[in-house]
Amino acid sequence: HHENEIAQSEAANGKEFAKYWMHNGFLNIDNRKMSKSLGNFFTVREISEKYDLQVLRFFMLSAHYRSPLNFSADLMESARTSLERILTAAENLRFLSKNAGEENLTDEEKGLLDKANEYVQGFERAMDDDFNTADAIASVFELVKFINTTADGSRSKEYLDTLYDILFKLTDVLGIIIDKKEEMLDADIEAMIEKRQAARKERNFALADQIRDELLAKGIILEDTREGVKWKKA
Repeated sequence: HHENEIAQSEAANGKEFAKYWMHNGFLNIDNRKMSKSLGNFFTVREISEKYDLQVLRFFMLSAHYRSPLNFSADLMESARTSLERILTAAENLRFLSKNAGEENLTDEEKGLLDKANEYVQGFERAMDDDFNTADAIASVFELVKFINTTADGSRSKEYLDTLYDILFKLTDVLGIIIDKKEEMLDADIEAMIEKRQAARKERNFALADQIRDELLAKGIILEDTREGVKWKKA
């Protein structure tokens, strides 16, 4: 199969087509094969109406790509809770850093950062082992546990910021957003626009302006046109 694809593509383009082929496992719905005939077929758009797509990404990464994956509401809720643990650790580091002193790293903190980097090495070993994202995420949670037990108000800003950078490095590889600049979902934007439109109809222009300003602060620009309200990202 792949030999035919390579032959066709390289004959047409005269360039190497691919070096690696990755075959993913099947996705099941509540332990049944997903198919339109069974009526248990979901699109990503439909799933996004109920779950943040970051939760879906985390759920998909929680299993090895070659393994079958079972989709269910319970497992998605579990993924949401797990992702929240990571986001909470990141938020705590940001909060502590804002109030931390500018002292240099202590010898103890240097030793702790050496330990934190061991989780980075574990993460990298997992990803080098056929993109084993399940084991890579396990290393992320080991780091989160380490953060929760060693990061507090007595630590230096440099220590806290370095821990955050380490966590960001790992989650960024997986496409998990821990930065506060996370983009709003389209559904959230549309909901705020509808709220603003309702305020304008009620001639509550102060509230309408407030909503516009809130969206602008989140990087969303509104444009009132004859066809309705249009929005774009700044």
